[in-house]
Amino acid sequence: MDDENTQTKKTITTMSLVLMIITTVYGFGNVSVSYRQMTYAGIIWFILAGICFFFPAGLMMSEYGSAFHDAKGGIYSWLAGSIGEKWAFIGTFVWLANWVLWLVSSASRLWISISALIFGKDITQSWDFFGLHGTELIGVLAILFMIVSTYLSSRGMTGIKIMSSIGGWFMIGMNLVFILSSLIVIIMNHGQLAQPINGLQSFIVSPNKDFQTPITIISFVVYAVFAYGGMETVGGVIDSMKHPEKDFPKGLIIGSLFTIISYVLMIFMTGFSVNYQKDIVETGANTGNITYVVYGTLGKAFGYALNLDPHTSLMIGKIFTRAIALSGLMGMMGAFFVLLYSPVKSFIMGSDPRIWPKAATKLNKHGIPANAMWAQTIFVCLLIAVVSFGGSAATSFYQILTDMGNVAATAPYIFLIGAFPFFLKKDYPRKFRVFTNYKWTVALVVFVEIIVCTGIIFTVLQPVLEGRYATAFWTGFGPIFFGLVAYIFYRVSKKKHGLKDLD
Repeated sequence: MDDENTQTKKTITTMSLVLMIITTVYGFGNVSVSYRQMTYAGIIWFILAGICFFFPAGLMMSEYGSAFHDAKGGIYSWLAGSIGEKWAFIGTFVWLANWVLWLVSSASRLWISISALIFGKDITQSWDFFGLHGTELIGVLAILFMIVSTYLSSRGMTGIKIMSSIGGWFMIGMNLVFILSSLIVIIMNHGQLAQPINGLQSFIVSPNKDFQTPITIISFVVYAVFAYGGMETVGGVIDSMKHPEKDFPKGLIIGSLFTIISYVLMIFMTGFSVNYQKDIVETGANTGNITYVVYGTLGKAFGYALNLDPHTSLMIGKIFTRAIALSGLMGMMGAFFVLLYSPVKSFIMGSDPRIWPKAATKLNKHGIPANAMWAQTIFVCLLIAVVSFGGSAATSFYQILTDMGNVAATAPYIFLIGAFPFFLKKDYPRKFRVFTNYKWTVALVVFVEIIVCTGIIFTVLQPVLEGRYATAFWTGFGPIFFGLVAYIFYRVSKKKHGLKDLD
């Protein structure tokens, strides 16, 4: 039975890992939102965020993964092996809290995407079924989706791999459609850009008056840095890889390069078909629908470039809009399956089993901590129910939770990057090694930590500047609150079980 389980579990290849990274990190929505905010001027910040933050962080995680290639706990094991169990427990708990809140919002948002795909717009508030309507019906559907997804995820890594791979291939497919269509548009228009380039200034100054001051530019830089977030989540699947010590670093590097190049290339190519003033400002496109506007405009421009009549061009625009809605939906579902499993698995399986009730660490016949996943699902479903049926007070409560989770997403980077010099001091054997000069590595770690901490400080500061003091408080207090909960649980559990040897 054990051999059979091992055979079943070792299903993640380098390509599977790359597709997981694409589904959890890359999002065309980040491209379209960036174009709406900065057009070409956003490119330089995505390059800098990729080079100064994302790529070095990816290399560090590759070294972690190579050293701890047999670890079942992903980032928890990396932290515990570098800075000890207590800090690993606190850092991973804060990180997990963010992803739990992501599951709550995504399980509901998914149905809005389905509505946009089928009807071309969000009509979920008019849905009515069995006396349930609007938000209540979406809540019930979200709970059902959580239950079905948990059941499928708990059946083993194969289902998680398939779902994330489908999402990744859809994303790559839509990238190719975007690139090929944009190239045809630019060739047929004899190199004429929809958004003209007026010298170097176009790549430095945004045409959007809301993004021309130092403060708003810093807010965009923070957005660019956080657009690369989520790569650490794939750490939880390392023990399911066939050759983790070499395939994990390779997958992370390929995924990192693909993500950086895709963001930069896509922002530039959006200007082939989308004019900022005509297609964004005059249509009133917002951050919620900008992705559909960009693809719809590209579809129309594609039709016009091929000298098709206006009606046919408009129809192509609608097809493109539906296609990106489907791609976004599949990408979200792929990310959902990875994030339903990987964070909670990293937390439960990485930590000392004596901290938890025996049921939490028990694996099912597929080698999955199903009890822990179901406990997470029950908690998420309760939150969805409270928000969906609780009226305005519940909505305010959920907004507070969302604000608290805003900074929690960056917790693993603060801990993982900060722990890296301690990890190097331990000198674990590993086949993948990039950082050989300790002093330069420490300087790089300090530099990347400054970038992450600047992002966090500004995320808290921005609502203060806008007079939203409650939002600022909960955003800043969130990681402190989750960290305190983790610390108290850790101390109580340690004392209860007499675990003096834990740290």
